[in-house]
Amino acid sequence: MRYLRSGPRRQAEETAVTRSKTIGLRSGEIADRNIRVILEAIRRHGPLTRTELGRHSGLTGPGITNILRRLSDGGLVTSHRRNGAGNSATATEFALRPDGAFSIGIRVRQSRGEAVLIDLSGQVHDREYFPLTPTTRVPSILSVTENMIGRHAGLPIIGLGIGSNDWTAAESDELDQASTLPTSHVENECTASLLAERTIGAPAPEGGLAMIIIDEDVQAGFLVRGIPYSGVHGRAGSIGEMLTGPDNIRLNTVVGFGALRTLVSEDEFGRLIAGEEPSSPQLTQWIRDAASHLLDPIIAMAGFIAPGVIMIGGDLPRSVIEALIHQLSVERRDTSKRPFLTPWISPMKPASFSGGGVALGAALLPFLNTLLPPVSA
Repeated sequence: MRYLRSGPRRQAEETAVTRSKTIGLRSGEIADRNIRVILEAIRRHGPLTRTELGRHSGLTGPGITNILRRLSDGGLVTSHRRNGAGNSATATEFALRPDGAFSIGIRVRQSRGEAVLIDLSGQVHDREYFPLTPTTRVPSILSVTENMIGRHAGLPIIGLGIGSNDWTAAESDELDQASTLPTSHVENECTASLLAERTIGAPAPEGGLAMIIIDEDVQAGFLVRGIPYSGVHGRAGSIGEMLTGPDNIRLNTVVGFGALRTLVSEDEFGRLIAGEEPSSPQLTQWIRDAASHLLDPIIAMAGFIAPGVIMIGGDLPRSVIEALIHQLSVERRDTSKRPFLTPWISPMKPASFSGGGVALGAALLPFLNTLLPPVSA
């Protein structure tokens, strides 16, 4: 998986590109890397002139001109005169052409899915929610994907990304063999969510980012210097299995949707997942119980990783997540449950996108793997 590097060190890396990074690369690989670096500089900082691109990339003028010509021919960038810049050659600036490439992202859960179609800037052009069953996930996803392609015939859709915690290689093979799109790209839900935040969401905070996704289970992901951290065998972030709270109960059984379903009616739960904001004593009780148990892993994150911010996301309405965050602030000051006050925990806020941005992050995977620079760039 190739990811963009961001964070405090990015400015130094962009303005002081060293020759040692190209050692051992063939000329075609060097050219491919340079194209991606220029495209990413325009995407993040554009519109940019050739001179500004040189400062961001460390590449020479002739090299930048050749790359811009290729990107323009490929329909990925456009150019125009910068107002008030005079008549010099540097007056032409280059901007991303969002409709130059599109991608489809799928969030896969055991019983439901979400599909989005985005352009190169991350703008959503189509979204569909659909039911899933464990034995028919591939046919269902294939049907939704092909229908979405049909609704947007003629668009340059370059690939498909999957955000799932239990997607298998066999399912990828089955999907790729039947799909009209190139090979699919797969990441777990928290990593996909983090990629959406880093690429098109809020600016990356100093100290990194932690993401908590609440669904049937509870999971966490970590973004360190712009790179998702997954741990040994991808096990980092399995906080749902932790024993938490004063009663030492597994987090999934208190915070996961199974616990929420036991407290609220099926109708209220369905409305919550649909984005509505019903209010009831039972929902308030779940928020209190969830905060009481979720505080333990949040304290652990703050103590060991100290991220710049902890985001909480999932399919719950934003108002419910905000209420949960407020209750977490109340819980950390309640010494009747814990005989100590936590001196500091990371700031908390809701994820920038509905569903935690998992489908958006999945849709970014084809861009990150084919158009944008690898992490060493």
